[in-house]
Amino acid sequence: MPPAQQGGLAPDQNAAPRSNRVGLLLPLTGVNAPLGQAMLKSAQLALDAPGAPGLDAQDTGDAPGGGVRAAQAAITAGDGILIGPLTSTETAQAAPVALAASVPMLSFTSDVAQAQPGVWVMGVTPEQQVRRLVAAARADNRSRIAALLPDNALGRAMADGLRRACQDAGLPAPVISMHGESMESVNTAMRSLSDFADRRGAIEEKVKDAKASQDPAVRDTAQGLSQAPIPPPPFDALLLGDTGVGLQEVISTLAYYDVSPSQVRIMGPLLWEAFASKLHALEGAWFAGPDPGSRRGFVALYQNKFGQPPRPLADIPYDAAALARNLSQRGGYGVDMLTRPDGFAGVDGLFALQPDGHVQRGLAIFQIQPGGGASIIQPAPGSLGNTTS
Repeated sequence: MPPAQQGGLAPDQNAAPRSNRVGLLLPLTGVNAPLGQAMLKSAQLALDAPGAPGLDAQDTGDAPGGGVRAAQAAITAGDGILIGPLTSTETAQAAPVALAASVPMLSFTSDVAQAQPGVWVMGVTPEQQVRRLVAAARADNRSRIAALLPDNALGRAMADGLRRACQDAGLPAPVISMHGESMESVNTAMRSLSDFADRRGAIEEKVKDAKASQDPAVRDTAQGLSQAPIPPPPFDALLLGDTGVGLQEVISTLAYYDVSPSQVRIMGPLLWEAFASKLHALEGAWFAGPDPGSRRGFVALYQNKFGQPPRPLADIPYDAAALARNLSQRGGYGVDMLTRPDGFAGVDGLFALQPDGHVQRGLAIFQIQPGGGASIIQPAPGSLGNTTS
């Protein structure tokens, strides 16, 4: 079977010659048009340089099948690389079109399920965050990692990432407990995960024995034993995935089941960054994400060009278009160039495309401060020669 049919990119001997033009797939009309137009500006900014390839913007709109139609139009136009589309659904639609034409695609989604040879997921993914957290926990001499995660798309992605990260790091398989939306489900999951019954039961057994002793001095110790701290849980790092009200419910169970931040490193998703000022109850907790300082130059450039600051998602099309500009001047969009080991310097730090469609990122570690808010305690790595992505 020819390589192109097995998955990934391979030369299409029957295809018309392709240009180095960049096909951009975005919602330029419809409900997501404001975001799409902002991302278009970002890509235009990246290609606003002498010798840069041309840009062919194709509208995915918001009608069903927009992703496949936009991809087909770009392929018909002879574009040499596709950047976008925005969503996981559109990526699933467009990918077969790009792969059939042996044209690489850099999607803006963060859904790693869409990653495959020839199709790269450019969004900051849960897996990237979890890998960075696992590497930091391992460096902090923590090897027994557990997770309490919501049974939703984010929670499942974090769980999958945690399993892979622990395996790749040579750590024991993590114990993962998924919970539903109810407080009862959260409570049951935390009680079981923390092994509370056995931990508390050990103390209660000692109290019972003391009270039954024939020695008055031993009986007198029963009160003190009943107030003794229970042993630590069977993990030294705990990954959480909840936000909002769900996170508040999880926080309440941490104290109730004696999961102390002094014994367990709490870790969570980048989504915590948006409301870190309210997370003082999780003092010392970690999350991983891009260093905001690395995008200051891009922000200033965008502000100067368009008179307004860029949206957070504008970083992704800028990096994808800048990568295309770089490679168009260095021999084109071959897989060997796209997946070069040293990667690329992007708005949000270093990133490297992997042969399987995953993207390795250099992320910083943030820590929740005593009064809320977060600060960087470990900078993003200066190279991608390790598993800290």
